[in-house]
Amino acid sequence: MYPPSRKDFISLTLSDSHSHTYNNGKHRRQSCWRKWKQLSRLQRSLVLFLLALLLIFGLLSYPSITEQWRGKQCLPAQQSIPEETQTFRSELSFLIHPFVFVVSIGPVDRLEAVCDAFRHAWKGYKDYAWGHDELKPISRSFGEWFGLGLTLIDSLDTMWILGLKEEFAEAKDWVKKELSFDKNVDVNLFETTIRVLGGLLSTYHLTGDQLFLEKAKDLGSRLMPAFKTPSKIPFSDVNIGKGTAHPPRWTSDSTLAEVTSIQLEFRELSRLTQDPQYQEVVNEVMKLVHKLPGKQDGLVPMFINTNSGQFTHKGVYTLGARADSYYEYLLKQWIQGGKTEDDLLEDYLQAVEGVKKHLVRQTGVSKLTFVGELSHSRFNPKMDHLVCFLPGTLALGAHNGLPGDHMDLAVQLMETCHQMYKQMETGLSPEIVHFNLQASDGQDVFVKLADRHNLLRPETVESLFYMYRFTKDTKYRDWGWEILNSFNNYTKVPGGGYTSINNVRDPVNPGPRDKMESFFLGETLKYLYLLFSDDMELLNLDKYSDVRVCCP
Repeated sequence: MYPPSRKDFISLTLSDSHSHTYNNGKHRRQSCWRKWKQLSRLQRSLVLFLLALLLIFGLLSYPSITEQWRGKQCLPAQQSIPEETQTFRSELSFLIHPFVFVVSIGPVDRLEAVCDAFRHAWKGYKDYAWGHDELKPISRSFGEWFGLGLTLIDSLDTMWILGLKEEFAEAKDWVKKELSFDKNVDVNLFETTIRVLGGLLSTYHLTGDQLFLEKAKDLGSRLMPAFKTPSKIPFSDVNIGKGTAHPPRWTSDSTLAEVTSIQLEFRELSRLTQDPQYQEVVNEVMKLVHKLPGKQDGLVPMFINTNSGQFTHKGVYTLGARADSYYEYLLKQWIQGGKTEDDLLEDYLQAVEGVKKHLVRQTGVSKLTFVGELSHSRFNPKMDHLVCFLPGTLALGAHNGLPGDHMDLAVQLMETCHQMYKQMETGLSPEIVHFNLQASDGQDVFVKLADRHNLLRPETVESLFYMYRFTKDTKYRDWGWEILNSFNNYTKVPGGGYTSINNVRDPVNPGPRDKMESFFLGETLKYLYLLFSDDMELLNLDKYSDVRVCCP
């Protein structure tokens, strides 16, 4: 169906059956009006109500008409949306001139709204960036990072879940005929793993098509040279054509998030191929990090040296950029491995306690609970949007038998992440916020000028999806709906695509940045669709440890 702002009006004119006794239209109208006025108010109301009811039920009984109202259905492959999920909002207005009433159907099918958003984003990519890494929707061009079709591959599983078979078939054809990893190009190990390797593996799980597994195996083998380091901590960059790897040119350090957030994909590749080498190298990384000194109550520094295998920049702890997904993947690896790897669970539980002890605070005004940062024992009330992965992760842990107070914290943090959107003039969260700890000042959130951009990130809607699945509280769906509408209002580009913006506090000129990140299609819209779907078997969270990788 269409967004609520687009309405279909259906007019029905009723005339009196005895109008042949009059010689012109004027007399007929007067006669009808006199008879109508002779009815009591209750009779008139009852007639109008019955007519409206008959019209609605009559029209809904004809598939051809209801399909026009709903628009092209966007259904999961081999599934249909249960009838109760197709929500309709009927608004009736009556115009008597004579006996004409108008029925407006204002649909709010949220699933279809997500599909419309995907189609619009995909149209821009297909028209102006086909086969390239990223769309530049404003200039109607493309950006190249690794030359691996990042957006296309990152979107494969989303298309399958949304039931966009035509788009999926086109993308699959490109993967079959055009995607080659035999090229002299340096790629980032982490980004290539989560976007390309993960995209191929998840699509294989959903479709069972060996094409995607073969491509994943080819890529996985080409990424292995990154692990040939003195410490077994992988280099950040690898040339997939030459089979060489190196750290960034400006340092010999790798970020902790990068080296500890590739495990799900590599472990799953080993399971599927029956080749243990992929799991062995990533497990070595986790074993090393598990026993390293330099943690503080389970919290880890942001950098690790590939030569020495030791933490660097010690004393700085954050759940934001450069460390965030370390914590997320601890839990998901434990679930992925059948809850048998005690070191992973131990590290995760210690980390949550460390977060509660050192990083969790409340604002002075509205008592919003947030997660700050610690720098050499000094607290900084700064929180990245990236940290909004945490409510969903905590909820997933509680769902899998971990302490109930994890869910309590998840509920509180989810409210804060919602407020990071709601309190902005565009309804979109900035990349970073600072919280006010003082009760005397009237606002909870401050945003520095350099932090006001929005990159179409998925973390908040990901957590909303988890929270709704586990609580069935419809407010999480409503919050997701607000976010989708804000994306449509301030980031949607005419002609196709969505763009990141510079200033979430300026609804008049949000400052489009001319870039659509692959994760907007690969994650953000996927989580919104899953959030709005009533089909609990659509990526059942008791069967899959991670929605992005689809590892049973």
